[in-house]
Amino acid sequence: MTEGDVTGAPTEGFDRLNFLELRNSQLTEAIKRVESERHYMEAEILRLQREVKRLKTELDRLRYPPLIVGSVRDILTDGRVVVKSSTGPDFVVNSAETVDHEKITIGSRVALNKQTLAVMGVLPASLDPLVTASEVLDKPGVSYTDIGGLTEQIREIREAVEFPLLRSELYRKVGVDPPKGVLLIGPPGTGKTMIAKAVAHHTHATFVRLVGSELVQKYIGEGARLVRELFELAREKAPTIIFIDEVDSIGAKRLEVATSGDREVQRTLMQLLAEMDGFEPLSNVKIVAATNRPDILDEALLRPGRFDRIIEIPVPTDQGRSEIFKIHSRGMSIKETIDFELLAGRCEGATGADIKAVCTEAGMWAIREERDHVTLSDFERAIEKVVGEEELRKESVTMFA
Repeated sequence: MTEGDVTGAPTEGFDRLNFLELRNSQLTEAIKRVESERHYMEAEILRLQREVKRLKTELDRLRYPPLIVGSVRDILTDGRVVVKSSTGPDFVVNSAETVDHEKITIGSRVALNKQTLAVMGVLPASLDPLVTASEVLDKPGVSYTDIGGLTEQIREIREAVEFPLLRSELYRKVGVDPPKGVLLIGPPGTGKTMIAKAVAHHTHATFVRLVGSELVQKYIGEGARLVRELFELAREKAPTIIFIDEVDSIGAKRLEVATSGDREVQRTLMQLLAEMDGFEPLSNVKIVAATNRPDILDEALLRPGRFDRIIEIPVPTDQGRSEIFKIHSRGMSIKETIDFELLAGRCEGATGADIKAVCTEAGMWAIREERDHVTLSDFERAIEKVVGEEELRKESVTMFA
């Protein structure tokens, strides 16, 4: 044996050992990687199985035969139900075992099997989207301090609407029933809608607002249905204040000679009369309406028991106009003392809306001249412009009348 052979044998054994250890570590890492992939694939299979199950359930649900909407007419002593479907006459049917029979009452909306007409479920009461959207969720930012020159009118509406909701015990102790409805009458721009906003701001009641023309519908009976659902919503969410703006669009006097459209408006009016003073008490539901044409309203709408209190919102006096000027100018940048009583005297016959327009126009004069404050001359020029436009508008109305 040579010297090279003796020295080379241990080297070859050492290299082979290192090779085996390296190979072993590589195989171990490969096994771990395969195990990790196996776990991932098993989790993926479970996920896909759940997805397939969900899709099968969704497919079965979509393949389920459609149900017919009906209403319960009567409940028999043997547990069967008399229903009226939307497709035909009345039927006597059974109810599915999965239906809670205690929820089935006369008048309930139910889902019926298409073939057997059996009651498959009880549906919630349906309200027209127009009615549900009329609920004012965010309270208006107008308060009584934002209304000038109407101190007496604000006191009357608070006594008729706000106090019965917030301090109902006083009326019970005295032994009188609070007014059911309040009608605000007056020229345009005098603050009728603004007062309603202030009432909504100061009470914790649900506020529902509708324009009278929205209750006028195309098809027969639709307007009356909207009125009925409107009061159902009000009773459900009581205490509630219903504000009907421009009530003259549905509350006009009934005429003997009328078109089909007029008769439909009259049906809506009769439903409103029945809801305001019918068999079902309104309890914590108050009605506020506004109009600038009280002369065309139906007598039945104005009688006590419906609109118990009629509040006139007049054109503001000199003092009232001065207060309105101060209210609309308190957020403006004014660096000099302005005599608002003098400005109010120059706006004879102006309404609150006109005065607001004057203040806005005064600010526009300052912006045109690139000033950051409003002066007395701005108000004077604004009065000349707004009052002049108002006179021109009145002349145009008179000319085309």
